[in-house]
This record gives sequence, C-alpha cells and structure tokens, in this order.
Amino acid sequence: MDTLQAAPQAANAQRGDASPATPFGMRNNNARQVRHAPAGREYLTFRLGSEEYGIDILKVQEIRSYEQPTKIANAPSYLKGVVNLRGVIVPIVDLRVKFNCVNEEGGVDINSFTVVIVLNVRGRVVGAVVDSVSDVMQLAEQAIQPAPEMSAHVIDTSYITGIANVSERLLILMDIE
Repeated sequence: MDTLQAAPQAANAQRGDASPATPFGMRNNNARQVRHAPAGREYLTFRLGSEEYGIDILKVQEIRSYEQPTKIANAPSYLKGVVNLRGVIVPIVDLRVKFNCVNEEGGVDINSFTVVIVLNVRGRVVGAVVDSVSDVMQLAEQAIQPAPEMSAHVIDTSYITGIANVSERLLILMDIE
C-alpha cells in the first residue's frame, strides 16, 4: 500500500511539481478564487396580478397546486375556506383578494399557475393563494429600501418591510406575521 501512495509523489517530483497529486490526474489550482454571494436573506418571490412580491423563505413550509377549499359560512371574501393538509386543517387566504389585486371584473382567475404557498405564521399553518411563484432570490441588506411612508387612512403599508430594485423591476417585500 505504501508503494501505491509513493508512486504519485515520485511522478510529481520527476515533473518538478511540488504540489501533492489529486485524484484522477486533476491538478490543484491554488490561484482560483471562490466568490461568495454577499450576506443577505432569501425571499420566495411570487406574483399577485401584475406586481411581484417577496416573503422570507424561512416562513415557507411548502408550495402546493391550488385545490378548491371547503368554504366556511360568513367568512370574509379573502378567506377561501379550509383544506386538510396531512391531518392539519389549514385556512386558505387569497392574497389577491386581500390586497385588492383583482382583475377588471373584480374577480380572480384560477389557472394552472395558481398555487398555494403554505406558511408558518406565528406558530400556525396558513395557506396563501397567489397567481404564480417566480423564484427564490437572495437579497443583500443594501438592496432593500424602506417602504414609503403614507397616510394610514390612504393605504395600509404595515405589512411591507421594504422594496428592492431587482433587474429593473420593483419587488415588494412583505412581512406575513
């Protein structure tokens, strides 16, 4: 066994290569630099109407295709109902209706892109209906700007944690808590 380990070292010495042998004849490249992305947080991005939003990926439990929930009597219009998710009864909130991202007729469309993002909110499981899921992206803290301050009676911005400019488009970051 010692002779097998000594053979590559002898070959390196004959070539004048002082670096140890690597498996399968690969050479070490000590000059190569590995660049890491700047520290930041990861966000799941999704669409509500024509706008793009992002939520902290750590709040996301799973993404599921849309299935018609069981309706609850006298529930607000944005509460679509409940579904049974592996023995857990999960309320389904339609964020498009909640944030008034409806179509011209005042309704919302259900298509093959419509999904439910299952979230952990304050220790509870909640499903959020969105038009589509776009991507998971890492945003550096410097890329996120605070939400604009507006009068509370004009618009409620308490759920907006910031706005990021990503590739010439604005991404509205939400706090689902």
